[in-house]
Amino acid sequence: MFYTIKNDSLKVEINSLGAELHSIQTADGTEYLWQGDPAVWKGQAPNLFPYVARLTEGKYTYRGKEYSMKIHGFINVVELAVEKSAEDSITFRYESNEETLKQYPFAFVYHITYALEDHKLNVITEIDNPGEERSYFGMGGHPGFRVPLEEGLGFEDYFIEFSHPSNPWRVGFTEDCHLNGKDESYPLDQDTRLWLHHDLFDHDAIVLRHIDHALTLRSEKGRRAVKVSYPDFPVIGFWHMPHKEAPYVCIEPWRSLPSRSNVVEDFEQQADLVALNPKETYRNAWTIEIVE
Repeated sequence: MFYTIKNDSLKVEINSLGAELHSIQTADGTEYLWQGDPAVWKGQAPNLFPYVARLTEGKYTYRGKEYSMKIHGFINVVELAVEKSAEDSITFRYESNEETLKQYPFAFVYHITYALEDHKLNVITEIDNPGEERSYFGMGGHPGFRVPLEEGLGFEDYFIEFSHPSNPWRVGFTEDCHLNGKDESYPLDQDTRLWLHHDLFDHDAIVLRHIDHALTLRSEKGRRAVKVSYPDFPVIGFWHMPHKEAPYVCIEPWRSLPSRSNVVEDFEQQADLVALNPKETYRNAWTIEIVE
């Protein structure tokens, strides 16, 4: 089921399946979110929980027992219930159950709120641990934005510009997108810009750390842009389907990273996962701002 929130500046639609963003439109009807295409990438903006990206062999262990989980966890493929709603905001909820416990042995309550504030869409994720044991998880976002955003412009006219000069490092991945331990310096144009071109993603995602926590997708030839701010995420990823001239780019704030190559991770030992004590709540917020 689709739900709509709106204010004078934006209208946003969300699919209850995965609580996934379906549309971000300005008052004049301009669409900013990738609309999905099975021939390229059918997704639009999946939410990631309780793991980000891939596990080696699709497996991990916890206290000696082995579990299996697909890429990016499972929150993106389940129906979330509406917990509360207003004209300009909505909160979805999903909690652990018999099915989740088969692949993820922790009690949780997952909340995600979308709240409009002028031209901003605030995305707030809260994860409760109602259990008696410390829980471990990763989480993040994966929204795809249309590129170009205006007629007459091309994909290569756009760049991602960080708000402040940065000297990032690119996280090293194997060909099958696991960590290889070989992070490398990743210089930016003028220390702020990453120019887009389709073969940029021929080796899959570009994931950066030691980076500024706000960026803008824009072109010097146009006026429409998207600003993404992610103050509490240590890494940011960029992606579109490899070897495709896909008219979108994903901007992905990640709280954690995939597993190491050839290592079936022990969740109690994977240092970048969130470790949440019993009866506590983890909260993380980020923002999509439409610039006209």
